[in-house]
Amino acid sequence: QVQLVESGGGLVQAGGSLRLSCAASGARICGAYSMGWFRQAPGKEREFVAAIGWSGGSTYYADPVKGRFTVSRGNAKNTVYLQMNSLKPEDTAVYYCALDRGMAPTTRLVDYDYWGQGTQVTVSS
Repeated sequence: QVQLVESGGGLVQAGGSLRLSCAASGARICGAYSMGWFRQAPGKEREFVAAIGWSGGSTYYADPVKGRFTVSRGNAKNTVYLQMNSLKPEDTAVYYCALDRGMAPTTRLVDYDYWGQGTQVTVSS
């Protein structure tokens, strides 16, 4: 089994920053895999935020977060980060980390095989 554990969420004022972390572990982690971040606000569907490929050289971002969020991988590859700057109230959501058993990043929710439990991000105006 694969476990994904997110951390770093919290309450921040508009214009502030947060850094989310996600650590992947489990006996079934082997080979290359890409990782992504999604978010879900109350009453809304889960939506794509950012993704990063195995090498870290390929990244995708949703239009609402381009230029404000940065996704990166740790040296050990099993950790992914989401640096969130210039946060807005509309960024408020539960943020989920996900793992896809493929080298290239993907924006599609259905492509991801494993999910974390989520971490709450609340941006006050």
